[in-house]
Amino acid sequence: MRVLICVATMLIGLPIWAGEPSGCLTPEEKEQGFVCLFDGTSLDNWQGDTKGYVIEDGVLVCKPGGNLYTKNEYGDFIFRFEFKLTPNANNGVGIRTPMGCDAAYCGMEIQILDDTGDKYANLQPYQYHGSIYGVVPAKRGHLKPVGEWNTEEIMCQGRHVKVTLNGVVIVDANLDEVEPMDHRDHPGLKREKGYIGFLGHGTRVEFRNIRIKELKQ
Repeated sequence: MRVLICVATMLIGLPIWAGEPSGCLTPEEKEQGFVCLFDGTSLDNWQGDTKGYVIEDGVLVCKPGGNLYTKNEYGDFIFRFEFKLTPNANNGVGIRTPMGCDAAYCGMEIQILDDTGDKYANLQPYQYHGSIYGVVPAKRGHLKPVGEWNTEEIMCQGRHVKVTLNGVVIVDANLDEVEPMDHRDHPGLKREKGYIGFLGHGTRVEFRNIRIKELKQ
């Protein structure tokens, strides 16, 4: 009987841990006001191509996926996530963007790309990973090898956009001081608010620990 009670006690304790979201927010992030947008269990905070993005072992996978947007709009924020690339992977993070248009122009797109991919050997500087697509080139050389997890933070506050990859600032831009390098119209540079979205381009990319903090100007 005592053996059965002990086993039952252990089994009762297991689901308490198994059912809790884990790993999305650090204690410091909780104190700072971050909220989890993807905890590994559901897409409740997302809209758009919810069939092209699937959950595998607690990871959000673009497979191959189109555009997946947050349900809420954001203006000033810190957006943090981890991602893992496959060879020649191509995706992006739309920021301050409407839905139903090309976020690189009607909003802004922060490029997600396997910079080492054979397909991308001859791109323009503003097309590589972390760049504000078409507008501001990112510093290169700070991605981890394909198949390893990277950490990224995108900070938008007013006219300031900063991208930090694996602890290194690769973009630090004042939008009032930039001119599009691709010589195209980018009306989204003037937007103050919009959705955040993962922008699939037909390749597999994995995401986890997606969280955000809204900022006050």
